[in-house]
Amino acid sequence: MYTVYEYFALNNKELYQYNSLCKLINAIIYGSLYINYCYNKLYTFKNIKKKGDIFTLVTNDISISQNTKSKAQVHTVTAESMRLGILLATVGGFLDAYTFICRGGVFANAQTGNIVLLGVDIAKGNFRQAFMVFLPILAFILGAIVCEFIKELTSPSITLVTGSERIILIIEIIVLITIGFLPDTVPDIFVTVVISFVCSVQICSFTKLVDSPYNTAMCTANLRSACQSAYAAFRKKDKKLTLKANRYMKIVFSFITGGALSGMLTLSLGGKSIWFAAMILTIALILFTIDDFRFRNSDF
Repeated sequence: MYTVYEYFALNNKELYQYNSLCKLINAIIYGSLYINYCYNKLYTFKNIKKKGDIFTLVTNDISISQNTKSKAQVHTVTAESMRLGILLATVGGFLDAYTFICRGGVFANAQTGNIVLLGVDIAKGNFRQAFMVFLPILAFILGAIVCEFIKELTSPSITLVTGSERIILIIEIIVLITIGFLPDTVPDIFVTVVISFVCSVQICSFTKLVDSPYNTAMCTANLRSACQSAYAAFRKKDKKLTLKANRYMKIVFSFITGGALSGMLTLSLGGKSIWFAAMILTIALILFTIDDFRFRNSDF
């Protein structure tokens, strides 16, 4: 009969791997923040005043009048656009299938199942297994906290120029590329924990699709919203509701597409297939860069 301590005890090798993983995540986060800071410094205009006080840039600080509301909306449209939603949902489906196929047969995106298993393991007295199940939940919690921390670091003035979304995408890309280099000998739990962290950051960062809330890494709420909107559109003959239902269904099918792509690539390429998800996120990052360039060169 094992003691509680023995259930929770990890050997020195596991502790070393866990400590190294924490240091890696920390380095990635601060490295991404530094990259975004350099980007901001490189492109920030100084001492520019536009006629009519539309906007003023003085010593890297941005003062925005009410007349610039439309400009800010144009710049942030990428974060809520259909094209980005499709890309992120595809990544969400890809990562869920990836962890299920080659990383222990678990789903890392949603934590409902893990929370249920945590309760079951505690009830059975299987404390070590409960601890292992709790790790992805903890990673998800930390991801949400990190996301809010990054949003706080990017003040409203800076967000208009760069946006916390770009930082989030950079973090995701670096993490997923790093996972692809990990050997198969690395315990599945560590990969699952990192992916849970990434999915949490993505879920908390991108929450709006055009004018409606949605989820980029889980489909239950999206499917519900699609069905409700479709029914309401049918009953009321409302074109706006029809478009809304259509958007939600595109997100659901994108999730399915991501899962199918992951199934094919993971079975043939193994762990390195996760680089495909990083490539999709890179495309999303390019969209932000293009929109940012257009924003800086537009006249309102």
